[in-house]
Amino acid sequence: MNRRTKIVVLGATLLLTAGLTGAAASAPASPPKPREGAALTGTAKLHRSAGDDITFSFDAHLAAGDKADPMRATGTFEWSHYLRGDGAWAKAKVDCLVTGGKVAVVSGIVTDSDLPGAKGTRVGVTVHDLGHRDRLGYSWATTEDLGPKDLPKCVSSAPFEKVEKGTGDFTVVPWQPDF
Repeated sequence: MNRRTKIVVLGATLLLTAGLTGAAASAPASPPKPREGAALTGTAKLHRSAGDDITFSFDAHLAAGDKADPMRATGTFEWSHYLRGDGAWAKAKVDCLVTGGKVAVVSGIVTDSDLPGAKGTRVGVTVHDLGHRDRLGYSWATTEDLGPKDLPKCVSSAPFEKVEKGTGDFTVVPWQPDF
């Protein structure tokens, strides 16, 4: 094949490819899945210089259709705290989730625990999603136990605790209510 023929064939191939690519790009795409109304997911260990083994895990979601009511959130969160073999764990059913930017406040009722008297107590946790430098706070920060039985939904403390380096993988989906 001579040079001129090769150039014509190459040019035609490029034009045909560009036309097909343009047609594919303009083809209707499937509708995007609606974004969640809000979410808090992930696990991290807290940093304590005394060597405490403290872990928090979240799987909390607010459906797109429920974004006007953060008390329709679903999911669970759990935590454990041990030091030299002593400690406890607990799991809570989510009853409220509010997020703003990279901060989330979630509350729930303790459904299972090996801590005496914990079941049935409402607790709240705050997470600040900073990549691998996440921070966390909890409603019982200033009490000797899990706090008052009448704690309101979506109440917690500022995220004052630092997660252990390399363990922070919390993800916060910001709440965007329609008002």
